[in-house]
Amino acid sequence: MLKNIIKDLKPSSTLRINEISKELESKGKKIFKFGFGQSPFEVPKDVVDELKNNAHQNKYLSMQGLSELRAAISKYSNTKNSQNYTAENIIIGPGTKELMFLLQLLFDGDILLPAPSWVSYAPQALLGRNKVHWIITTSENNWFPTPEEIEKVILKNKDKNYLLFLNSPNNPSGQICNNLKEISDIAKKYNILILSDEIYSELSFDENFRSISQFYPEKTIISTGLSKWCGAGGWRLGYFIIPEALKELRDSLKVLASETFTSVSAPIQYAAIAAYSNNHDEYINNSRSILKAVGEYVYENLKSNKININKPQGGFYLMPEFLIEKFSTAEEMCKNILEETGVVLLPGSDFGLSKERMLARLSFTDFNGHEFMSNVKKNKKVDLNQLSKFAPKIVEGTKKLKTWSESI
Repeated sequence: MLKNIIKDLKPSSTLRINEISKELESKGKKIFKFGFGQSPFEVPKDVVDELKNNAHQNKYLSMQGLSELRAAISKYSNTKNSQNYTAENIIIGPGTKELMFLLQLLFDGDILLPAPSWVSYAPQALLGRNKVHWIITTSENNWFPTPEEIEKVILKNKDKNYLLFLNSPNNPSGQICNNLKEISDIAKKYNILILSDEIYSELSFDENFRSISQFYPEKTIISTGLSKWCGAGGWRLGYFIIPEALKELRDSLKVLASETFTSVSAPIQYAAIAAYSNNHDEYINNSRSILKAVGEYVYENLKSNKININKPQGGFYLMPEFLIEKFSTAEEMCKNILEETGVVLLPGSDFGLSKERMLARLSFTDFNGHEFMSNVKKNKKVDLNQLSKFAPKIVEGTKKLKTWSESI
């Protein structure tokens, strides 16, 4: 009854761990939700107000998206990335996940995924019947691929079409790619298509984010949306920016959109105009300030001779490697951590890393973002007292995790 390609698929590990956490909590166990990555902050009030004001909007919108919203997004993106996109370059989708899936359906070629990569890229490639090539990375290079490692894969079959997924700031590592120019050079050499997943770009801690589209605009698709910087994951609104050089691909994507999701919720699209037209600098800066302080607290308190870890550079993730030999797989280790401490982590093997390496993804968002942000003064650095007061589960969970690592 089921197609073979579906039988071996499992639910998304990030969504699954959220359900497990809720179930354990309902049974009375104290859980530290370091497994599920979701913005802790509320949607800006002016954007929420626009959603209320447009609740009456009940008509189907253009499959490409509301023209006024696409115009606002193109202006916003041009200011940020010094590009010259128009509303025609934008396609609005019900979250970027759906758009990425449609891209993989229409793409005729192989997929290049740095290990680690977000959990859904590889399953979507399987559904699109595209072969995946995992590219080796190292912590020394911020868990991003070198041009040499990319070229190794391509030289095995230069006649193939290739689509490279590049996610910076990265989920699961929390790192920023610092060799974009070198990667763009190898992409140009072999005519590689790039999907630049920039969903965390507004949350770069030192405002040092650069898009690879600045080096390779003609073959880079930018993917981003509301979920991370605007605290609106449940609203499900994302978009692609597709350059004119890829017009044929853009037109094909619009056809697939028309046969799948039709169009994104009208009230959400009207509300999103405010997200991209109004000034939210203070909201974004406060979000960055809080996440940076929380992330650096976890980093400073975990790094040791038992844990290798890179300092977070953006988003809300860290990827510690536990230097222990007690467990045979990272999944087994994470299960033990949950049982012994109540701290929920995801094994690195969920992100394309070797299951024998004791790597895990840690999300530092288990706190009340509204309360925290309401008590952060403009342009003031977040201190330890604030962190202890407004992110107590982060502090307690980190201590439990460190104690566990020292006891193994």
